[in-house]
Amino acid sequence: MGKLIENEGCFFYNGEKIQLLSGAIHYFRVVPACWHDRLSKLKNCGLNTVETYVPWNLHEPSPGEYTFDGLADIEQFIEIAQALGLLVIVRPGPYICSEWDFGGLPPWLITIPGIKLRCFNRPYLDRVDIWFDELLPRIGKYQCSNGGPVIAMQVENEYGSYGNDLAYLVYLRDGMVRRGIDVLLFTSDGPTDRMLQSGTIPGVLEMVNFGSRANEAFDKLEEYQPNRPLMCMEFWNGWFDHWGEEHHARPAADAAATLDEILARGASVNFYMFHGGTNFGFMNGANYQESYQPTITSYDYGSALDEAGNQTEKFYSFLNVISQHRGSGGEAAENVKGSVARAFGTIPMTEAVALSAVLERVDPIHSVWPLTMEELGHYFGFVLYRTTVSGPRRRNSLTAHVIRDRGQVFIDGTYRGVLDRNNPSDGIVVDIPESGATIEILVENMGRINYGPMLGESKGIVDKVLLSNVSLSGWEHFPVPFDDVNGIFNRDQGPQEVEGPAYYRGTFVVDQPHDTYIDTIGWYKGAIFINGFNLGRYWEIGPQRTLYLPGPLLKPGENSIVIFELEKVDSGVISMIAAPLLGVPSET
Repeated sequence: MGKLIENEGCFFYNGEKIQLLSGAIHYFRVVPACWHDRLSKLKNCGLNTVETYVPWNLHEPSPGEYTFDGLADIEQFIEIAQALGLLVIVRPGPYICSEWDFGGLPPWLITIPGIKLRCFNRPYLDRVDIWFDELLPRIGKYQCSNGGPVIAMQVENEYGSYGNDLAYLVYLRDGMVRRGIDVLLFTSDGPTDRMLQSGTIPGVLEMVNFGSRANEAFDKLEEYQPNRPLMCMEFWNGWFDHWGEEHHARPAADAAATLDEILARGASVNFYMFHGGTNFGFMNGANYQESYQPTITSYDYGSALDEAGNQTEKFYSFLNVISQHRGSGGEAAENVKGSVARAFGTIPMTEAVALSAVLERVDPIHSVWPLTMEELGHYFGFVLYRTTVSGPRRRNSLTAHVIRDRGQVFIDGTYRGVLDRNNPSDGIVVDIPESGATIEILVENMGRINYGPMLGESKGIVDKVLLSNVSLSGWEHFPVPFDDVNGIFNRDQGPQEVEGPAYYRGTFVVDQPHDTYIDTIGWYKGAIFINGFNLGRYWEIGPQRTLYLPGPLLKPGENSIVIFELEKVDSGVISMIAAPLLGVPSET
């Protein structure tokens, strides 16, 4: 049984000096059937270690309700890595950032009275303790001290970017040790004075995160911890995208030059990301810099392996740099096959059910004032809010004081416009007839902020809805169901003409499952489900136009595709093509 230790500014494992060449692959962003493929390619790039975060919100979706299977089967992921001869670094949080909803924190936390996040706050720490009691024994049995591959674990994540509560960090460190974690513990932060001062725990190894200027970053780190091993825990060799913004693309040669600088310094490195994968379902996060910026479904990241696991130009550029520094590694890379994607053609969407018809089967939740999604216990997706008002009321402005994140407004079933959190003062002018009217607002949670001081916001309608400054009361709340999207269809009813938000379904037959890409052109905004699995969101504004469909989600024979479309459909078909389109909006 080995152990990773530090001595004279270097890492040693099993008594031998080691330079950690690690790559981030998040098990929760890759379907389990592809884990072996992605990890094999990581090893064939000359790397010896894989790193992953652990998203608390995936594993404990409701208090005390745990899941560790499917996408959440971290133990199987670790076992596959060990079978391939890889070492493992685990970053269990409890906060992970990672462009993941709420930075991995479960949204039900904010409903706990008196809670304050990411600090020495008893209500928060009590829930962290319960979570760590469940998680850490599962990871601990795979520690290298127990014959497993886990060599190191992180305490919190980039805390220097958020706060300066040292007592909180020490509590987390001590809690990990108390639960039997005896591998190397570390923190990681940006290479600035502010971040290193706030995020460092005395005695715990600090690492730095950056995308360029490696020597400058390591020089700053050495000011704070001289004569200790240098490691870049997040080498940002690519970047992620937001809806409505440009697609990021970093040249391979530029990223390889920074890698060369890192390795020439004798430092260890973790590629963030080596393989990005996909923000399946509604689990994408968001940023806030002057305005709200939700992250797209794809987490391709422009990394060494693309979203489908194919080796990119960066893969071979990195392999070349690693080989130059180590004299070997990656010899079998050319023998690892990439994804074979197929174009399954155009699929007619032959069935449609209006959202209004589906919600007739949902028991509403009543309240005087609008409730947030967290208060409703419906943490992701959509909620329809409904109230009635008397009339007549002419030229009234309908506004939502705080809406998160996007609300479609209907008056007596007729679409009247959108209330957007980025334009809170923009109201919708409505006329209420003498007989009164029903007001409905379909609110989409487009992803919780995962980084910065706004962490911890509620979703849905968070404050009052005003009709010309009159607060509207008497609300019904309808959580939009997605648990069984195929079950909402009745094949006996035949095709239906629908308007507005609706579910559409088609079927297609495949002889042999292969990766493919769903081209969303002709559809405006919504989510797509394959055989009941939520692939994620699409939106006409781009930059992402296709959704990656992993082959293992298909089955020989008939398969179903369900599209939940919010606004409009230009055609009643959807196409599956053989290549991704990540850098163009749908209308082009």
